[in-house]
Amino acid sequence: MTAPSTPAPTKDRSSYFGVINRLSKASVDKHWEAYADIPWDDPDYQIDPDDPRWTLSPFLDPLARTDWYASQPEHIQARIGLWRTATAMKVGLQFENLLKRGLLNYAYWLPNGRPEFRYVLHETTEECHHAMMFQEFVNRTKMPIRGMPRALTVIAQSAPWIPLISTELFFVFVLGGEDPIDYVQRRTLKEGYAKHPLQKKIMQIHIAEEARHISFARHFLRHRVPRLSPLRRGFLSVMTPIVLGAMARIMLCPPGPMVRYFNIPPEVVKEAYRHPDFRAELRNCIAKTRELAHELGLINPVSKRVWQALGIWDAPAGRTAARRAAQAA
Repeated sequence: MTAPSTPAPTKDRSSYFGVINRLSKASVDKHWEAYADIPWDDPDYQIDPDDPRWTLSPFLDPLARTDWYASQPEHIQARIGLWRTATAMKVGLQFENLLKRGLLNYAYWLPNGRPEFRYVLHETTEECHHAMMFQEFVNRTKMPIRGMPRALTVIAQSAPWIPLISTELFFVFVLGGEDPIDYVQRRTLKEGYAKHPLQKKIMQIHIAEEARHISFARHFLRHRVPRLSPLRRGFLSVMTPIVLGAMARIMLCPPGPMVRYFNIPPEVVKEAYRHPDFRAELRNCIAKTRELAHELGLINPVSKRVWQALGIWDAPAGRTAARRAAQAA
């Protein structure tokens, strides 16, 4: 594949600022609070770890398609499903902790009058409420949920400082954390896999507000990346698949403590999470950001090899459609 030519900035400064102002207004007009908009004390919202509604869906998690999982008692299947759901929320709130600190570092250096300052404070406020509702959910499971692996947690503490080096890379990191969980949650709700009302309510709130956060990150990158020097663009092109590959696996792969707690055999884990279907899900959950990278000229012969080496490469949708049409003809 030949590298696409460097695109011109997709939006001028006026229209870019207009988008940010609209996102800020939307955050004022429609927002949620963790302890005001979720009926935590409603009997229907209580968490029973043996509730069969937590059972993993075979359409969402490859572990559910294994003979080992099918052979487990119903209450164990439910507890594994709840553990997976709670871990996703714990990892989500840990990521959002890093995100909030990075956003505040970015906002600190903005000059007076920049509309980004107001929006990132709106986003930070919303992320605080997301973290509260995620942690409240985790607390109510009464399970020993840890979230990110300890070694990764230590490494991740550098993430809030990325905006001081490259704001563009930081917003790639933002999309790397938000796109996979958004993909999974949207699919879960659309296909009716969220059976418990508390899980469903939390996902609905998170999806609605994350849509604004994702939109801001995309518009920021569309505005800024075309203005980068060739050297900085080359650096970003290589770092983008590294960040996305790591974040997608953190969000979708099974947590080690769960594997040990339920004594899941290593061969079962390999069967489930090295299966071609799971690898396809890894590629699919970051498809929108991969398309954005292509749009912004961040796919080149060198970076494409990195995408491929990490198992997250797929042809851009437009090229795939054109190829299929040619084959059909």
